[in-house]
Amino acid sequence: MENLPYIGTPEDRRAQGQARRKQMKRPDHGQWDAKQRRHEPLKLLEASMRGRVPSLVHLKYVRMLASPFGFFRGAVPVMAADLALLPNTGIVNQICGDAHVRNLGAYAAPDGRLVFDINDFDETTKAPFEWDLKRLATSLVLAGREAGAKNGFAKDAVLAFFERYRKCAHSFAEMPVLEMARYQVHRLMKVEPVSDVLLKAERATPAHTLETLTVPAKKGTGRIFRENKPLLSRISGSQAHQVLSAMKEYHGTLLPERQHILEQYRPIDVCFKVVGTGSVGTRDYCIYLEGNGSGDPLFLQIKEEVESAYLPYLSDGKKMHWGRAVAEGQRAMQLQSDPFLGWTTIENRSYLVRQLNDHKASIAVDVLKGAGLTAYAEVCGELLARGHARSGDVQIIVGYLGSGGSLGEALMNFAVAYADQTETDWQTLRKSNHAPRAARKEGAAARK
Repeated sequence: MENLPYIGTPEDRRAQGQARRKQMKRPDHGQWDAKQRRHEPLKLLEASMRGRVPSLVHLKYVRMLASPFGFFRGAVPVMAADLALLPNTGIVNQICGDAHVRNLGAYAAPDGRLVFDINDFDETTKAPFEWDLKRLATSLVLAGREAGAKNGFAKDAVLAFFERYRKCAHSFAEMPVLEMARYQVHRLMKVEPVSDVLLKAERATPAHTLETLTVPAKKGTGRIFRENKPLLSRISGSQAHQVLSAMKEYHGTLLPERQHILEQYRPIDVCFKVVGTGSVGTRDYCIYLEGNGSGDPLFLQIKEEVESAYLPYLSDGKKMHWGRAVAEGQRAMQLQSDPFLGWTTIENRSYLVRQLNDHKASIAVDVLKGAGLTAYAEVCGELLARGHARSGDVQIIVGYLGSGGSLGEALMNFAVAYADQTETDWQTLRKSNHAPRAARKEGAAARK
């Protein structure tokens, strides 16, 4: 017993959270003033591109130029620097780090059932819990605006998001710990934007991925990846050998029973794939494997992971294998994770390994307006509260949150102000030399 750390009674920990209100008053979370900035957003973005595949950097700018929400998705380094300027609660928790409306989605659990949860953890780390709240709240405003929702609807959605988060956190704090850890959201099919995602995910089977991503080989039998340069390119020779050799380290990161399952698949083809917005320019490989014949495909994604953009602003930020950090952060926050989630190393770079497109689907921004935006916001609040409760100390969090709505009002004010700031930064990018260069290169790539 003496080897177990003593964290105090629930009452003690709630009191700790309540005491943090003196360090950071809840209404003060609404503050944002760009005059506090000690950095130029575009220079931060340029710095974050170092080490990425040079020929793909323009594509990230193209995707960020598409809309303010597109900019927001690719600008985690900017928001990380901005959040670090502000006072915080000091309540450190595992955070998603890139909590936004499109980073929740459906995927297949180990037992084959579809689940809906936070599903992107590239920026995960231990940091003040409210940073997740502020990023997700801002994304609700930006996504709502892109879908055509009026500002009033977006504000209501942020309030609904926070209120659901607060109520769920209080419920989790009252539950037996194991019951909280196993808590499932059962009403998802009744929330139209989420039910649509789950229906899309049902169709995203390995067989569907096989049909979408591969074509019959011209020589011999079987299938190979369908090239669509620069977004998907087959690789071979020493480069493919490097990727396949990394499977040995990855194999050792899986549970023994999952190692056995993986051993029954053999690799058929390897490709380089461009994914996402924030991740564009990082190295991302996919392996097509077969188990019991051509009708039994498995697609694994080997995704380069660079250190979280928040790390420079955290005093105890530790250097570690970032593929492992992402996998462990994901396992901590998710109710159920991909059974093939693991990590590996290629040329001293850290990689996360997971299944590609196994019943995966995410929300379409155009449905996030009116009642759909508010209903989805409540789901976001519930799932983020569960993730924080699983991976942190929910007693401290609820001690800080309290039973009123002052933090919700502040969060709404911050989200609107920071969404406005994001639109200003997006306009700055549009006027910069990145915009015409990106457009020219994208046009040239399209003509090839």
